[in-house]
This record gives sequence, structure tokens and C-alpha cells, in this order.
Amino acid sequence: MEARLSRLEAIVGQIGEAVLATTETIDRLAERVDALAIQVQHQGQQVQQQGYQIFALTDAVQTLAEAQNDSLGQLGQLTDTLGRLAAAIEATDKREGEG
Repeated sequence: MEARLSRLEAIVGQIGEAVLATTETIDRLAERVDALAIQVQHQGQQVQQQGYQIFALTDAVQTLAEAQNDSLGQLGQLTDTLGRLAAAIEATDKREGEG
């Protein structure tokens, strides 16, 4: 009987050790999962920040395109004005040459 009891105590001890080892393993895995979760969170924040940067860059490019379009319009008006001015000077030179 005593041998049985001793054997049962040994089995319970082994089960206890196995439970402790399993608990330690689970704790280490939980720490790794927490570290991965933090890493994923940081990466998510980086992606969000990059999204904001892309939005700002897109807005800046659109503003630049609009400004360039305005400049092209003004350049066209300037070209027309210079053409008329050149024609007027040419006409004046012709009249002076005739007179």
C-alpha cells in the first residue's frame, strides 16, 4: 500500500513538473506574441504615417500642376501680347520707311 502511495506521489510530482514546464512555455510564447503584437502595431502606425505622407504629396503635386497650368495660361497671354507688340512695331517701322 505504501509503495502504491509513494508511486502515486511520484506521478503527481511528475504531473506538477509537467504543468510548471508547460506554464513556463506558455508564458514565453505569450511574451513572444506580445512582442509581435507591438511590432505589428508599430508597422501599422508606419503604414498610416506613409498614407498621410502620400496624401500630402498628392496634394502638393496637384497644387503644383494647377500652378503650372496657370503659368502656361499666363505664358500664352504674354506670347499673344508680345506678338501684337511685335506686329505694332513692325507696322510702325513700315510707315516710317514709307514716309
